Amino acid sequence: MKNTLIAPSVLAADFANLQREIEMINTSEADWFHIDIMDGVFVPNISFGMPVLDAINKHAKKTIDVHLMIVDPDRYIATFKKLGADILTVHYEACTHLHRTLQAIKAEGMKAGVALNPHTNVDLLEDVIQDIDLVCIMSVNPGFGGQSFIENTYSKVEKLKALINRKNASTLIEIDGGVTNKNAKQLVDAGADVLVAGSYVFGAENPIATIADLKAITK
Repeated sequence: MKNTLIAPSVLAADFANLQREIEMINTSEADWFHIDIMDGVFVPNISFGMPVLDAINKHAKKTIDVHLMIVDPDRYIATFKKLGADILTVHYEACTHLHRTLQAIKAEGMKAGVALNPHTNVDLLEDVIQDIDLVCIMSVNPGFGGQSFIENTYSKVEKLKALINRKNASTLIEIDGGVTNKNAKQLVDAGADVLVAGSYVFGAENPIATIADLKAITK
């Protein structure tokens, strides 16, 4: 039985009641906190910065999965370690020297992730896949929550899974964007290990039940 990891995206939380939302994730069947950091340059939106992540870290009792949608992520690797990141994911499109960036993340004691925009081919990771702990496939264009799922994602996941197997890597596949109970099982069947869900969880009448439902249908 596969243990698919569920990572609610805090970007979709109610920020006026952030501690309540964090406690909800702590008590739910969710596995990770997914934290999107946006700079308004790499993506056309600004999310939240270091003080908010610091506040989340004080209350979070589960793995903190930080997704940087920023230019020049290398400048902040040590800072995000100090703020409690367990996994730090950078965008392929934002890194000129990706191998060096991955090594710098691991040197700080974090797991290293690479995110791919919808137009970026998974084959570009062939030479570094064994250095990557997690690949985050963007199933929407990065920058905004609540977008529609891109159907090409299924075949992209299958292609990435084949690359991971061919290279005998232990990389996890994470899906970020438009995940619901309608596509979760198909994504896991294609090879996904981690599902990020934002609006679908936090917009639900009962977020804890919604997370439990995602866990149940992806076993």
